[in-house]
Amino acid sequence: MGISARPLLFLDVDGPLIPFGGPGRYSDEPVAALRWEPSPAVGSNPLLARIDPAHGTGLAALPCDLVWATTWMDDANACIAPLLGLPELPVVDWPEPSEQEERDVRAGLHWKTRPLLDRAGGRAFAWVDDEITDRDRAWVAARHGERALLHRVDPRTGLTGADFALLDGWLRGARTGGPAP
Repeated sequence: MGISARPLLFLDVDGPLIPFGGPGRYSDEPVAALRWEPSPAVGSNPLLARIDPAHGTGLAALPCDLVWATTWMDDANACIAPLLGLPELPVVDWPEPSEQEERDVRAGLHWKTRPLLDRAGGRAFAWVDDEITDRDRAWVAARHGERALLHRVDPRTGLTGADFALLDGWLRGARTGGPAP
């Protein structure tokens, strides 16, 4: 099976890779109140210290082509990829806001949904984000069928082992044309 047949994984940063805290994993204190000592690896952005470097190994092991789907844009390759040990990845280039986007948002559709479906170009894809809703899932299912998985990650914890297991299983099924779990 050629590389073009691999499913895509559209990956958001804030929430999935940079969790916003929660009991047991990160402080419940507001971000501004966190004590943080900058290191050369994370530069001046204290949120980068919340990235779990082990996620890079997990992401690289998934049977898919990774694509940044984040407002970090090219900064994801400059700031996030090195912390995860990932190579430079393609980046979704978000279109300028339009009347269609305004209508979508008023209808409850996430502003990323339509551009990601367009970017997939018919390929199977998973989208990992902390802002996905049932409206997004229904809209994509009506246009892309079972060849898409919209997976919402809890922004308090970020990606977990359970998320990686679910993604791995779904992506393997998408690669073989089998049913999604």
